Amino acid sequence: MLSSWRAQLLITRIALYIASALIVVWSVAPFLWQVSTSFQEDRLLSSPTPNFLPWPGTLDHFYNIFVEKQFHLYIVNSAIVAGLTTLFCLTIGGGAAFALARLRVYYHFGILALILSVSMFPQIAIVAPLYLAASSLGLMNTYTILVIIYLSLGLPLVIWVLFGYFQTIPREIDEAAIIDGAGPLRLLVSVILPMSLPGFVTTGLLAFIMAWNEFMFALAFTSGVERQTIPVGIANFTNLYYVPWGDLAAASVVVTLPLVLLVLAFQRWIIQGLTQGAVKE
Repeated sequence: MLSSWRAQLLITRIALYIASALIVVWSVAPFLWQVSTSFQEDRLLSSPTPNFLPWPGTLDHFYNIFVEKQFHLYIVNSAIVAGLTTLFCLTIGGGAAFALARLRVYYHFGILALILSVSMFPQIAIVAPLYLAASSLGLMNTYTILVIIYLSLGLPLVIWVLFGYFQTIPREIDEAAIIDGAGPLRLLVSVILPMSLPGFVTTGLLAFIMAWNEFMFALAFTSGVERQTIPVGIANFTNLYYVPWGDLAAASVVVTLPLVLLVLAFQRWIIQGLTQGAVKE
């Protein structure tokens, strides 16, 4: 009986390892294929038989995107827009989530539901009104309009995640801080914020990735390389008669690698932020 139980446990463990390996391969294989494509010559990319190993390799595609197509300008634009969006999302969203979770706010669940319902509108339905508003205010082709739009898209998620995370912190901590003379702002900055770093890291990365990858609004509200972001820049690589697959792959690798490194660097805090906010102590 014992040996049968051990054999069943071993089979279950092997099955879990195989399933995990398949998931990893399924997730990583497209990115590895893009990396391989970015180092292959154009003649190999148009070959009837695809090659996974980039041999002979070339750096021409990276030269093309950075020298001929000024891809670094798109990266700078995306970094500015995504960075400002993340900063404002965490500042405004953190304050709103703190007020709803820790202070005496009536109908706070109704307010949360209203915030969430605002984010449910299809993005394509609000492009035209926002375009008219931005045009009348003189905000077209500026960082400001993109940050404002991305802020409205990212705030509901930030508020909801941080609200759930703040709810897990014991109320006795607030009472002790208030007895020591701390007001709401000091309570947030000196007590709640240090205890909620995993939640802030998680929501900050989600807001950053959203702004980094957004395409439709960036295409509609920018008209030149001086303000266009990475997704629009990559879309500009193609023309009517030719698709530069190697350049597209090189650009995809360049913009994906920083996100992968960020997630790997903060994976422990990301897991804590996603899991702890789901359980109220």
